[in-house]
Amino acid sequence: MRLPTFRTIAVSALVAGMAIAAPAHAKNPNVGGAPMYATKNIVQNAVKSKDHTTLVAAVKAAGLVDTLQSAGPFTVFAPTNEAFAALPDGTVDTLLKPENKDKLTKVLTAHVVAGKISGAEMMKKAKAMGGKYEMKTVSGDTLTAEIKKGKLYIMDESGGEAKVTIADVNQSNGVIHVVNKVLLPK
Repeated sequence: MRLPTFRTIAVSALVAGMAIAAPAHAKNPNVGGAPMYATKNIVQNAVKSKDHTTLVAAVKAAGLVDTLQSAGPFTVFAPTNEAFAALPDGTVDTLLKPENKDKLTKVLTAHVVAGKISGAEMMKKAKAMGGKYEMKTVSGDTLTAEIKKGKLYIMDESGGEAKVTIADVNQSNGVIHVVNKVLLPK
């Protein structure tokens, strides 16, 4: 029987240590039929989602592309095309007009919180705070995370409620949570 040498033991230990020390990154979910990459920023990923073409057009019209490509980090609650379509007729077209850029910017920035907050973290904080966790948006408005029947919902100041349909889409400059409603500032 051949005994292992010191070198064999050291290499085996190093390899085992690397396997243990390697970070366990959960794979990002696909959004809008497209893979989302944690190495890309919020805008680079969003433009690939067929479910977020209205949001991307609105971000461009509001001049927020550079902001959402910056270092952040940001937590973005990203409404789907269906969410925008559920707004009263003409709302999106009106907001996209150049003369309404300030209103559009207010609506969009009411979906963005400074920092990177995971869905699990929001749920944990909501439980610790009696069921609701308030977050200040970059627009100055307040969003409230709430757990209903084990699911995460985000409430706006106008009384609107959006369900988080896809949580924790990690980005190089934050995280996106897909929501099924447009959150409106007061």
